Amino acid sequence: MIRPHLSRRARRWTISLAVVLVLLLGGGYALLRVADARTFQFFGGLTDRVETSQKVVALTFDDGPDSAGVAPVLATLASRGVKATFFLIGRELAAHPELGRELAAAGHELGNHTYSHERMVLVTPGYVAAEIERTDALIRRTGYRGEITVRPPNGKKLLALPYYLHEHGRQTIMWDVEPNSYPDVDASAAATAEYVVTHVRPGSIVVLHAMYPAREATREALGPAIDGLRARGYRFVTVSQLLALRGKG
Repeated sequence: MIRPHLSRRARRWTISLAVVLVLLLGGGYALLRVADARTFQFFGGLTDRVETSQKVVALTFDDGPDSAGVAPVLATLASRGVKATFFLIGRELAAHPELGRELAAAGHELGNHTYSHERMVLVTPGYVAAEIERTDALIRRTGYRGEITVRPPNGKKLLALPYYLHEHGRQTIMWDVEPNSYPDVDASAAATAEYVVTHVRPGSIVVLHAMYPAREATREALGPAIDGLRARGYRFVTVSQLLALRGKG
């Protein structure tokens, strides 16, 4: 564990040394496996789902904001009274601040998906800080005042990002249900909705990619997935609301 009282230069050297050690001890393949792990990182908090007996689920959307996705997704969520968490890319939020304001005005949670959407693997602490802090500032400009949770692009993280979040009392948010990662499921709205409904467990975090023009099947799957989960007794919460349930049974 890297100790908080180390100087900035010492922390950078420690992180660099840790990368070298991982490469020497485990090889490049092991390094990639750790960087891509959904349930493990070397230090700091990570949540892919919350252990709970309550039938709750968090719907999350990665990327954007983009005009192809915001309006239809907001309409579907509003028609069913669901609040979700949107992990936004800072660069795209800077280009479309009005879309970020729409999401915030609708009462959804806005999360940080970094500024450039580059993989957070062999990067420096300074790079990570800039990526997170620039995006945090853009999210605040939308009018959103809630907790800003963080998700690494493509779920990839190694040392610098988890340590930065740990230093700032934040954690890495991952997921345990990911229909878009399977081509045969992703190609069909019906298959996507069925996958979500059958794979969700109490405390699950679902990741969906519905923002861009080519993501029509995911947008079409959203309503049936919500309806199917409701029929099974699930209620919908944001990521921060789900985190608050940890340890409450």
